Amino acid sequence: MRLNDENDQEEEVGCVGEQHESAISVEQPADDKICGRAAGIFRALGDLSRLRLLSLLAQREMCVTELTERLKDNLPAVSQRLKLLRGERIVSTRRQGKHIYYRLTDSHIAHLIANGLAHGEEPD
Repeated sequence: MRLNDENDQEEEVGCVGEQHESAISVEQPADDKICGRAAGIFRALGDLSRLRLLSLLAQREMCVTELTERLKDNLPAVSQRLKLLRGERIVSTRRQGKHIYYRLTDSHIAHLIANGLAHGEEPD
């Protein structure tokens, strides 16, 4: 492959794998099962309505009624989103009496959401 520089001169571009130091000491790509789970997480995070819901849960745990009110959405739609997010292990629940409270599963998910939203705030 050749690239042109500012002076329109062509130079060879290429490398040999041994010339690179890896930031991670992994020589093989991630396992297909792990990549499949991660892809499911990214698909779930890729929906605007689900991401808005998760941005609320990133602040604190909430019940479905509170989420519905905050999002100004209907209960069946919010419940469906929560079901999908539970299936991808993005949110988990805690029961207190008749109420079920939803929260982000762990800090990995919280960091993904925070980083995604922070990146979205960056100017073009």
